[in-house]
Amino acid sequence: MRLVRKNILEIIPYIAGKPIEETKRELGLKEVIKLASNENPLGISSKVIAAIKKNVSGINRYPDSRGFYLKKKLSQRLNVELANIVLGNGSDELIDIVVKTFVENDENIITADITFLEYEIITLILGRGVIKVPLKDFKYDLEAIKKKINNKTKLIFISNPNNPTGTYVTKYEIEEFIKGLPENVLLVLDEAYDAFVDAKDFPRGLEYINRKNVIVLKTFSKAYGLAGLRIGYALANQTLVSYMERARQPFNVNAIAQVAAIAALDDRDFLMKTRKIILEGKKYLSDCLAKSGISYVKSVANFILVNVGRNGIDVFKELLKFGIIVRDMDQYGLKNFIRVTVGTQRENKKFIKALRKVL
Repeated sequence: MRLVRKNILEIIPYIAGKPIEETKRELGLKEVIKLASNENPLGISSKVIAAIKKNVSGINRYPDSRGFYLKKKLSQRLNVELANIVLGNGSDELIDIVVKTFVENDENIITADITFLEYEIITLILGRGVIKVPLKDFKYDLEAIKKKINNKTKLIFISNPNNPTGTYVTKYEIEEFIKGLPENVLLVLDEAYDAFVDAKDFPRGLEYINRKNVIVLKTFSKAYGLAGLRIGYALANQTLVSYMERARQPFNVNAIAQVAAIAALDDRDFLMKTRKIILEGKKYLSDCLAKSGISYVKSVANFILVNVGRNGIDVFKELLKFGIIVRDMDQYGLKNFIRVTVGTQRENKKFIKALRKVL
């Protein structure tokens, strides 16, 4: 009898961005710039720091399992009911909760072939089926996805904007897709990067959460800078939320993460400053890449997918020598690409200078 479940042996684990300290240690570098994991280059809000310091002495107690005060803050900000919100230990756990809650063992999910890897990994870990549909011009092909729906399809994951391409599907495209979607098939819109979008035709998932079959995922990891605390939330109608709450672990979001998220929501100036830095930095990077004749995918997120014209792993390793960590795209099947997070202007300039030398 096999010790481990068969599907676990077939999983290719998620490869995270290389840590700063590890790179310093391995290469003997004093300064390392990390542009690999789509983190906030400004750090965190001073209000968040103050909230953490104020509440750190209480970590001998279990956190509020219901997350009442954070849900209350979110309900006021988003104009939804507390019963429309599920809190999670980052988007990863929310994806896990969604699949465990709704997808039976013999059912499947559909997503793109090049998108956030955890949709596939988590689903396979749980022993459910995965159907992957190729992107069209680096963008989700909603018509092709609809054609792949079968009588065992329970859920469709759409990353909007998409990671790692930075592309998005429009409001018209999403609404047309929802119209033709069977009521027993759930649509999950992952909006981890929506705070950086500067496009009038971008659909806001909040508008669709009262439908019977739409779930929206949000995170505090990106624009709010709370990646290290692992906190996010899902929005859906009250019936779907009540089911998800049954699958959620009772103390899944720690106490510090909850108070930090509340403080982050209260600091709109920090959010606006972050957005300004990202939009300006992305324009700078895009202009520099174009002037250098380097191909890239136009992005509405806080990162850019860059075609380096040769093995992306080699370019990643060469950039490490300059103290710059980017993300190679080998695990996504994009052999000649790297993904670079928009940093501060100083970081962006150093990246461009190094990339020109490497290429």
